[in-house]
Amino acid sequence: MQISTQAIKELREKTRAGVIDCKNALTECDGDFAKACEILEKRGIAIAEKKADRAVKSGLIENYVHLGGRIGTMVEINCETDFVAKTDEFKNLAHELALQIAAMSPLYVSQEDMPENSEENPEEVCLLLQASIKDPSKTIKDLVTETISKVGENIKVNRFIRYELGC
Repeated sequence: MQISTQAIKELREKTRAGVIDCKNALTECDGDFAKACEILEKRGIAIAEKKADRAVKSGLIENYVHLGGRIGTMVEINCETDFVAKTDEFKNLAHELALQIAAMSPLYVSQEDMPENSEENPEEVCLLLQASIKDPSKTIKDLVTETISKVGENIKVNRFIRYELGC
């Protein structure tokens, strides 16, 4: 089956995967756009899992102060190299995390950080398990995984802090 360049372009814009990856995914599923998206998502998750043990020694600290200056957040997000820390994808992820923290007030980065015997709902208090405020169909962990597949390096949310005036 011949895959049009327009279909490849649309899939690339939606998934941010490489041109060859998009073409291969469309070819593999006979041009079915939805199936191609699923294939690329699964490949991205597999890539992220392979990179999970790599050391993350670079990164950046992103901050966000909500309008009116009543809420402020700071998040440390790490990656493997300084090169990736300077990419737009990485910076955008860091900013989305800072916004998420301001809006949803998580207490922990992940479920592993929660105290034993805690009765709190992990999906409410763990940043990585929360639904994204911009796309509720995805969790924050999904956003991190997508970014890992785009930049090709391991990414870890190390820590964050949220301040609210008067609390």
